[in-house]
Amino acid sequence: MTTREPSPEFADFVALRYGDLLRTAYLLTGSHHAAEDLLQASLLKAMPRWDAIAEPMTYLRRVMVNQRVSWWRRLRRELPQADPPDGVAPDGAGGAAERTTVLAALAKLPPRMRAVLVLRYWEDQSEAETADLLGCSIGTVKAQASRGLTRLRVVLAPAAEEDRMTTERRQR
Repeated sequence: MTTREPSPEFADFVALRYGDLLRTAYLLTGSHHAAEDLLQASLLKAMPRWDAIAEPMTYLRRVMVNQRVSWWRRLRRELPQADPPDGVAPDGAGGAAERTTVLAALAKLPPRMRAVLVLRYWEDQSEAETADLLGCSIGTVKAQASRGLTRLRVVLAPAAEEDRMTTERRQR
């Protein structure tokens, strides 16, 4: 079996957007290794069709979400890592403890709810774009986002209260 070399345009795109795509994959999977696998599988699916893809980021996000949903169905459960890989942190602020807490809370959400929150608030996709990527209605996206944010608030509330109390103790 022969393998086809990627086009120069594909290689340039991957070189330029790899970090962004890997961050999205990490947020979808919660694991550095699973994120790399997800992104690799998605890029391999996109490579033969590259010349026909009009919106590469949209296409790859959809492939990643679809691939991840397939994995969710097969595996049903995956344990996320506590710390994101180097250079793949969701924010550049360096709040490692807060980032770890948020990622742990995000990992407790059901897969579809997590995908909605990642696409809407990390990838900054509109409700319509998120619905299209996930193959559901805009109403479903709205409901999943609302429920997901509520769950995150409940999970994160004890951590926020502890941070507040620690800050008050330091100020005394």
